[in-house]
Amino acid sequence: MLDALTTGERCVCELTELVGADQSTVSKHLAILKNAGLVADRKDGVLTYYQLRIPCLQGFFECIESVLKQNLDRQRAALGR
Repeated sequence: MLDALTTGERCVCELTELVGADQSTVSKHLAILKNAGLVADRKDGVLTYYQLRIPCLQGFFECIESVLKQNLDRQRAALGR
């Protein structure tokens, strides 16, 4: 969900569809992320929208992806692929 929020604000309904979980589960996880200070929410009628409070997470995910790719490349090289 955090990765999805790096592209901008999303409603709970979008995040529910994205992760393939029911709304109560997604809302529970978002509440934990909010309490941790990672996301902020706003209400618009009956919908709740979430956005990242920490913009540096975008760089974090790119860094993790790079590390994972390098590890995969090394494993493939070790296997001769």
